[in-house]
Amino acid sequence: MVNRIKELISLLNKASKAYYQMDSEIMPNQEYDRLYDELVELEKQSGMILANSPTQRVGYTVLSNLKKIKHDSPILSLDKTKEIDKLKSFLAQKAGILSWKLDGLTIVLTYEKGELVQAITRGNGEIGEDVTHNAKVFANLPLQISFKGDLILRGEGVISYSEFKRINEALGEEEAYKNPRNLCSGTVRQLNSEIAAKRRVHFFAFTLVKAEGAVLADSKAENLDWLVSLGFEVVEHKLVKAETMDREVEWFRSHVKENDIASDGLVLTFDSIAYSESLGRTAKFPKDSIAFKWADEMAETTLREIEWNTSRTGLMNPIAIFDPVELEGSTVSRASVHNVSILHELKLGIGDKIKVYKANMIIPQIAENLTGSATAMIPEHCFVCGGETQIRKQRDGEALYCTNPECSAQRIQRLTHFVSRDAMNMEGLSEETIKKFLEKGFIEQYPDIFCLGKYKEEIENMDGFGEKSYQNLIHSVEKARNVELPNFIYALGINQVGLRNAKLLCEKFEYDLERIKEATEDELQEIDGFGAIIAHSISQYFQVKEHIALLNQVLEFLFFKIPVFREERDSLVKGLTFVVTGDLSAFPNRKALAASIEARGGKVTGSVTKKTDYLINNDVYSSSSKNGKAKELDIPIISEADFIEKFKITPTEIGEK
Repeated sequence: MVNRIKELISLLNKASKAYYQMDSEIMPNQEYDRLYDELVELEKQSGMILANSPTQRVGYTVLSNLKKIKHDSPILSLDKTKEIDKLKSFLAQKAGILSWKLDGLTIVLTYEKGELVQAITRGNGEIGEDVTHNAKVFANLPLQISFKGDLILRGEGVISYSEFKRINEALGEEEAYKNPRNLCSGTVRQLNSEIAAKRRVHFFAFTLVKAEGAVLADSKAENLDWLVSLGFEVVEHKLVKAETMDREVEWFRSHVKENDIASDGLVLTFDSIAYSESLGRTAKFPKDSIAFKWADEMAETTLREIEWNTSRTGLMNPIAIFDPVELEGSTVSRASVHNVSILHELKLGIGDKIKVYKANMIIPQIAENLTGSATAMIPEHCFVCGGETQIRKQRDGEALYCTNPECSAQRIQRLTHFVSRDAMNMEGLSEETIKKFLEKGFIEQYPDIFCLGKYKEEIENMDGFGEKSYQNLIHSVEKARNVELPNFIYALGINQVGLRNAKLLCEKFEYDLERIKEATEDELQEIDGFGAIIAHSISQYFQVKEHIALLNQVLEFLFFKIPVFREERDSLVKGLTFVVTGDLSAFPNRKALAASIEARGGKVTGSVTKKTDYLINNDVYSSSSKNGKAKELDIPIISEADFIEKFKITPTEIGEK
């Protein structure tokens, strides 16, 4: 038993170090929880707790270059349960607050005389890191408030799923984060606040710690309402009693999939502040709150295969293929293993009995390997091209790469990316169609797409094609010849360059492709948000002879649109901040309207705050939360038609319709 305790402590501490200090993961959360629970049980049975046990610590040891600050009062972790009945017995006859358990970074804010003066991370519960410089650029955090007494509150810094996807796209595969929580932690603890400003961290308050001079009721719920009146966003919550617990937990459960913010469960706390304070705490847990972890629907199955998918950068992602099982209302037979490190950690082998679940009821994951044969082989050659593979260090551990740049799988993915919607936007060229065209020799590299016309007869006679399909395909290719330069730059698939970075790149060099090609790394690093890695990636791309040769070929077919906004630097929207919500009629979608605003020097955000100048909503009189927030802050709510008239911008003028 002693040896097993030591083994568990070593495994869990290693995983905690990766998670908290390096913003990465080396084992699934479900596996960590299982091992942690095993350690707790063994410690109870043996009566022995070692000094370095993770059951005795909260958070992470602070090892960064940020200033260290001791908390006035410890920030403890929460005891947890997966049983609704335990929530009921915990609450008994008292009133409680049930809220999302947000999966981000806990932060303590201090305001003096109405001004934000300090923001500290949770750290190890006793000592945190000073991240005030980054908190001041959070997307929704008020820097000044009307309340002038000393104010301390706690909340969670988070990055939404949609923002996480956008940022990872810009970072590229090698620098991408595994989940929003890791991205948020890495962002908030950056020394450079410019990075935090561009990554749109949101803060949601969940506890009022101190409000010197304020007359407040003995109710945490009313405290949260008061914080809302000061301009803070608070965690979504509901007042509950034991008899309403089943219904309210089910409400949260039914809204998990549509929630754009990661949540790994719920938090239940007593509403009464006085009663909460009377309960005290244990060495590790406060007695007034408890976490509810989703009782993930688990299924046991058999691992049949590990598939290695090669991406356009050569990264080979392991996918576990197993006997189909029903989980959360759908059939599941595949789960990403993420990287080589996790494959080793799970000790996977073909034929192993495994348990699978959906993380946060959304993403299929392997929870546990019951067999643990560890017989899975890391391929020495790419299954597609036969090229040699190589294990490389990544943010989230070790990953496998195909080293052959001419690998057909990489080529398929690069071509699929080239024709994708935000790139060249060629309809009719699916990944499967591209694969067929490659096999038949119609295309080898992306310039060949513009020469498909010479294979008219062969294409029309292909399965799934005909004269009409061919004509639609050629029309789409011809239409793509008129393209905006940022979309073309993005289409090239330069590592670290998503569409947003491509736009910034073009703006910096005034939409001159020759200047972009010749830019030095120093010049590239002058672009806001461009660090050494991005600058090096762009510079290196345009130094490869093969890349330049292909570029010169394709330029014979292209006409770059002159962006209208280059002639509209003094646009009426310049310097203004907008929020767009609801359905549109003149613009094809909200993304198009946002693009037109940003193109003219305006800014579009996702939440209504004091910094918002206009909320655009065709349903001006709706009772939506954004409309309510705008009215509360006295921010004008205008329709799409009002926007077009007021700011002299129409979709037809800029080719967005």
